[in-house]
Amino acid sequence: MAEASRTFHATLFSLPTFSPRLHFKLSYSHSHPSLHLKRARSVQRSISETKTMSSNTTLPWGCDIDSLENAEALQKWLSDSGLPPQKVGINKVEMGKRGLVALKKINRGENLLFVPPSLLITSDSDWSSPEAGHVLKQHNVADLPLLATYLISEANLQKSSRWSNYISFLPRQPYSLLYWTRSELDRYLKASQIRLRAIERIADITGTFDDLRRRIFSKHPHLFPKEVFNLVTFRWSFGILLSRLIYLSSMDGKVALVPWADMLNHSCEVETYLNYDKSSQAVVFTTDRAYQPGEQVFISYGKKSNAELLLSYGFVPKEGTNLNDSVELPLSLRISDKCYKQKLKALKKHGLSASQCYPIQISGWPLELMAYAYLTVSPPSMSKQFEEMAAMASNESIIRKDLRYPEIEEKALQFILDNCESSISKYSKFLKESGSMDLDITSQKQQNRGVFLKQLAVDICTSEQKILYRAQYILKRRLRDMRSGELRA
Repeated sequence: MAEASRTFHATLFSLPTFSPRLHFKLSYSHSHPSLHLKRARSVQRSISETKTMSSNTTLPWGCDIDSLENAEALQKWLSDSGLPPQKVGINKVEMGKRGLVALKKINRGENLLFVPPSLLITSDSDWSSPEAGHVLKQHNVADLPLLATYLISEANLQKSSRWSNYISFLPRQPYSLLYWTRSELDRYLKASQIRLRAIERIADITGTFDDLRRRIFSKHPHLFPKEVFNLVTFRWSFGILLSRLIYLSSMDGKVALVPWADMLNHSCEVETYLNYDKSSQAVVFTTDRAYQPGEQVFISYGKKSNAELLLSYGFVPKEGTNLNDSVELPLSLRISDKCYKQKLKALKKHGLSASQCYPIQISGWPLELMAYAYLTVSPPSMSKQFEEMAAMASNESIIRKDLRYPEIEEKALQFILDNCESSISKYSKFLKESGSMDLDITSQKQQNRGVFLKQLAVDICTSEQKILYRAQYILKRRLRDMRSGELRA
């Protein structure tokens, strides 16, 4: 499910969103995890051709997501490979997940784990098949696709790889949205914008695999046989990386898989992260609370929304626990607008499109959303301000952070309210239908999966709808006050 240390809170692709992310085809963005509410995401409409992987696909390595079958072998291998004695151990935790629990009392402020560099998997790790690694580096393959290929190569060697005990304990098929079929995404997440994010991510992974296959794999079939290096295994390896990679800022900004540390689960109530400690020369984290024997030990995966946690890690936090939760609100220019082309031109100049998504939190919404609303409702007489509004909507403007247009503020707020209520109605319809939704199943295993995915969908839609209800209340109250003369726009 969601066992990871993940101080590296980047995702793969150059789709602007709420947190720092890694752009493997363009550039790296390794900043410390934070919530950037001022960034928007373009709504992509034409993703119907995205390939998806069957939920029945079985890989010849890894284990079931809740299995402890290989736990003893993993811990022995780690100990033999230099991991010092631990105050935590692997066990099953709530809802059948695996996690690390305290074996003895742990005080607040203690450093734990001390995973040595020799146990990290990075882009510099030695390949069991050196020729394959040499070919990829000759082609200047970026770190993430290189690590994804490395993981498949080592997994295929099974016992012959030094990482076999680690790989055998990795989940064969987690609940990350990468592993939902297209029909499952369409069925369960049709009300949430996270559905489009998942489809986009799958499409990007597919495109990356196709590029590697065309440029490298097909030209070196003896090193990269298609029976092993294919879209199914590539989706698996990228899913592992997305949910488990750690950004080690104190280790020259390396990203790494860290066996043992990646068994730590996330809690919205802790703020501690993993990093490399130069004094002990090991990966550690410092507890920010005390733990009694048997209690699960947590870290933070970063200030992420529930949707982002579901997208990469396959879980939704308990209701009301995530203070960083947000929902993406889709907004669009009106095609009937006389200034549609002029406004669209201004938006495109700043990297935006006619349809954008902006994040809303319980505490409010970003200035960029308000700027986009101003632009949408502005009349032809304000055409000289279109450029300024578009710049602010894209977060590129460095002036007028208090951007306001009193003469159209009421219309802008009404525009946002209309879009909130449109989204609320979609959530309401799904939540009403979910109670009588039949599961498309042919086995007990599929039934368990179907029930679980449905519950995840209900949880994410419920949390996102509540944020929209709060925004609706604030907007209605503000509009009422403006119209009654208590507020002057």
